[in-house]
Amino acid sequence: MEDAVRTELMEALHPIVKRKELIEAAPMSRYTTLGFGGPAELLCEVSTLEQLLEILRITHRLGVPVNVLGNGSNLLVKDGGWQGLTLHLGEHFAEVGLPEALPDGYYTITAQAGAALTKLANAAADAALGGLEFAAGIPGTVGGGVVMNAGAYGGEMKDVILSVTCATLAGELKTYTNAEMAFSYRRCRLNEPGAQPEIVVSATVALIPGDEETIRVTMREFNARRREKQPLNQPCCGSTFKRPTGRFAGTLIDECGLKGLRVGGASVSTQHAGFLINDEEGTAADYLALIDEVQHIVLEKTGVLLEPEVHIVGEELSEDTR
Repeated sequence: MEDAVRTELMEALHPIVKRKELIEAAPMSRYTTLGFGGPAELLCEVSTLEQLLEILRITHRLGVPVNVLGNGSNLLVKDGGWQGLTLHLGEHFAEVGLPEALPDGYYTITAQAGAALTKLANAAADAALGGLEFAAGIPGTVGGGVVMNAGAYGGEMKDVILSVTCATLAGELKTYTNAEMAFSYRRCRLNEPGAQPEIVVSATVALIPGDEETIRVTMREFNARRREKQPLNQPCCGSTFKRPTGRFAGTLIDECGLKGLRVGGASVSTQHAGFLINDEEGTAADYLALIDEVQHIVLEKTGVLLEPEVHIVGEELSEDTR
């Protein structure tokens, strides 16, 4: 952003944001599970809803671009970094409420966007509420899980969401029902082409009472399957590609003999071909080149074009900084 705008933004933010919560040139390697990416021009740790809304009103007035960062588990920031103001909805914006009964026998739990999906799943299990077992090992946040309609082992967020509250970039709140969110495979109204930008601030799930031990056993089984089949000890973003209709991305990549394929510091996991990993301190450029290579080979051999599931943002590294 221009120096004058940056100065005005900093002056407007200082009364509502603590100095330690504003980080200049924050390296995205520290904020994403892939472990690489250029710096966020300015990053703000958000701690309250009121603070978030006021920040959005300020950025809207000044015309400053706004980015949203959760756990960074499905995010690839290019080597040139992320321009504008990046709002980190993390551990300081992660409250999970207590269960509340509904007339139909279900119970609701409301969680802020920065809460880990595992935290929400465990809160449900503590209350002997079933339906979120699938989310026990997903490494993202509630906000990211809603936007991507995160799912695993036959369950998806759309199965449990009752309502979602969002903030517009002008700092206004809107609440949507499950139907209004228009969930589909790894999509919802918030990431449809042409959608007006909005930020998830909280989500309310509706869950059915069950047996706590049965719920815990299911969660442990899902997590054991993840540990056995997925490279959880390697920097990655989970499944790199979306599931093609009627097929599995990992199976297609494996059938094409691409396990272990490497570009620079990034490679196709030998444990699960659907996971592209940063196992040798690679760059975003390495990872993107590997994505391109896998797409090209799979398309050539199978006729299937794999679509990235990882959210790719930021700027390419400029020539004068290489």
